[in-house]
Amino acid sequence: MRNVDPVKVGGLTLDGKHIYIQSMLNVPSTDIEGSVAQAESLEKAGCEIVRAAIPNMDAVALIPAIKEKINIPLVADIHFDYKLALAAADAGIDKIRINPGNIGDMEKVRAVVKKCTEKHIPIRIGVNGGSLEKDILAKYGSPCADALVESAMGHVKILEQCDFGDIVISLKSSNVNIMIEAYRKLAALCSYPLHLGVTEAGTERMGIIKSSIGIGSLLVDGIGETIRVSLTDSPEKEIYAAKDILKAIGRGSGVQIVSCPTCGRTRIDLIGLAKQVEELTRNVEKDIKVAVMGCVVNGIGEAGEADIGIAGGDGKAVIFAHGEKLYTVSEDKALQALMDEIEKL
Repeated sequence: MRNVDPVKVGGLTLDGKHIYIQSMLNVPSTDIEGSVAQAESLEKAGCEIVRAAIPNMDAVALIPAIKEKINIPLVADIHFDYKLALAAADAGIDKIRINPGNIGDMEKVRAVVKKCTEKHIPIRIGVNGGSLEKDILAKYGSPCADALVESAMGHVKILEQCDFGDIVISLKSSNVNIMIEAYRKLAALCSYPLHLGVTEAGTERMGIIKSSIGIGSLLVDGIGETIRVSLTDSPEKEIYAAKDILKAIGRGSGVQIVSCPTCGRTRIDLIGLAKQVEELTRNVEKDIKVAVMGCVVNGIGEAGEADIGIAGGDGKAVIFAHGEKLYTVSEDKALQALMDEIEKL
C-alpha cells in the first residue's frame, strides 16, 4: 500500500485506511428541493461523499440547503470561474473540484488557495481525457496515460507554488487500460490521495464491468482513497456497485452473496431466489457471507465458507452453515427461513 499524505474532507480523513464511496447529483442545479432529496437518498444508500455541479452563482444556494440535511461531505464541481469557488467556500462546501490551470492568471488561483486555506477546504484536481489542454494533446497526439499524468502534475505544481498541499487528484478516462496505466504512473510520482473512476463508463451493465476492472485493479494494488462508479443511471446504483466492488476485494462491509450458476440438477427457482436474497440483504450491515446454491450434491461443500446458506432440492431446500446441514424446509418457506437465520447472526 502506498504512503498517502492525509487530507481531511469534512469529518473524513483520506489516508488509505478506508476507501470512501462517492457519487454525484444528477438533478438540475435549479431544482434545490430535488437536489436535497437526492443527496439524502444517496446518503441512505451508503454514499460517503457527494458532489454537486455549481455552474453559476444561483447554484451556490444548493450548498447550505444540502448541508443542512446530510451528514456527509459535500463537494462543489466547478469549472473555469474562480468566483464560484470563492462563493462555494463561503457557503460551507467541504471540498472543491477545480483545475487551477483553467481559471485564469495566478492572482485568481491565489485567491482560491487563500480562501481554501482559511476555510480548511481541500481541492481536487480532476483531469479528464476528454478535456485535456491543447498543448498537451498536441504533444502526445491522444489522451494517453502520460498526457493525463502530465496534465495533473501541471495543476499540482500550480497549487504547490502557492504553498497549498491539501490536494486530491483524479485521472478520468473512458478507456479502462489508459485509466489504470495513468493512475499507476501518478501513484509513483506523488503521495496525494487519489480519487478513482472510469469516466463515461456507460449504462449499468457495461459501466459496472468497466468500473470493476479499472477501480478494482487499482485498489488491489493499494492505489486509491475514494471511488466513484460512474453510470448512466440513477446515482443510487453507483453506490450499490461501489459497495460490491469493495466487498469483492475484501475492503467493504455488508453481506456478500455467493451463488452457483445452476445446472441440470437444479430443481428450484434459484435465479429468482438469489435475486430476492440479494435485494433483501442490500442494506444489511453484517460482514457475513451468504450462499444460495442450486443443489445439495455440491452446494453445501462448495459453499463451505459461507456463514449461512441455502441449497435447493426437489420442492425443498436445506439451510446450512459453514458446510454443515442445519435443517430442511419446503421451497415456499426457504426464503423466509434463510432471512430468519441471517437475522440471528
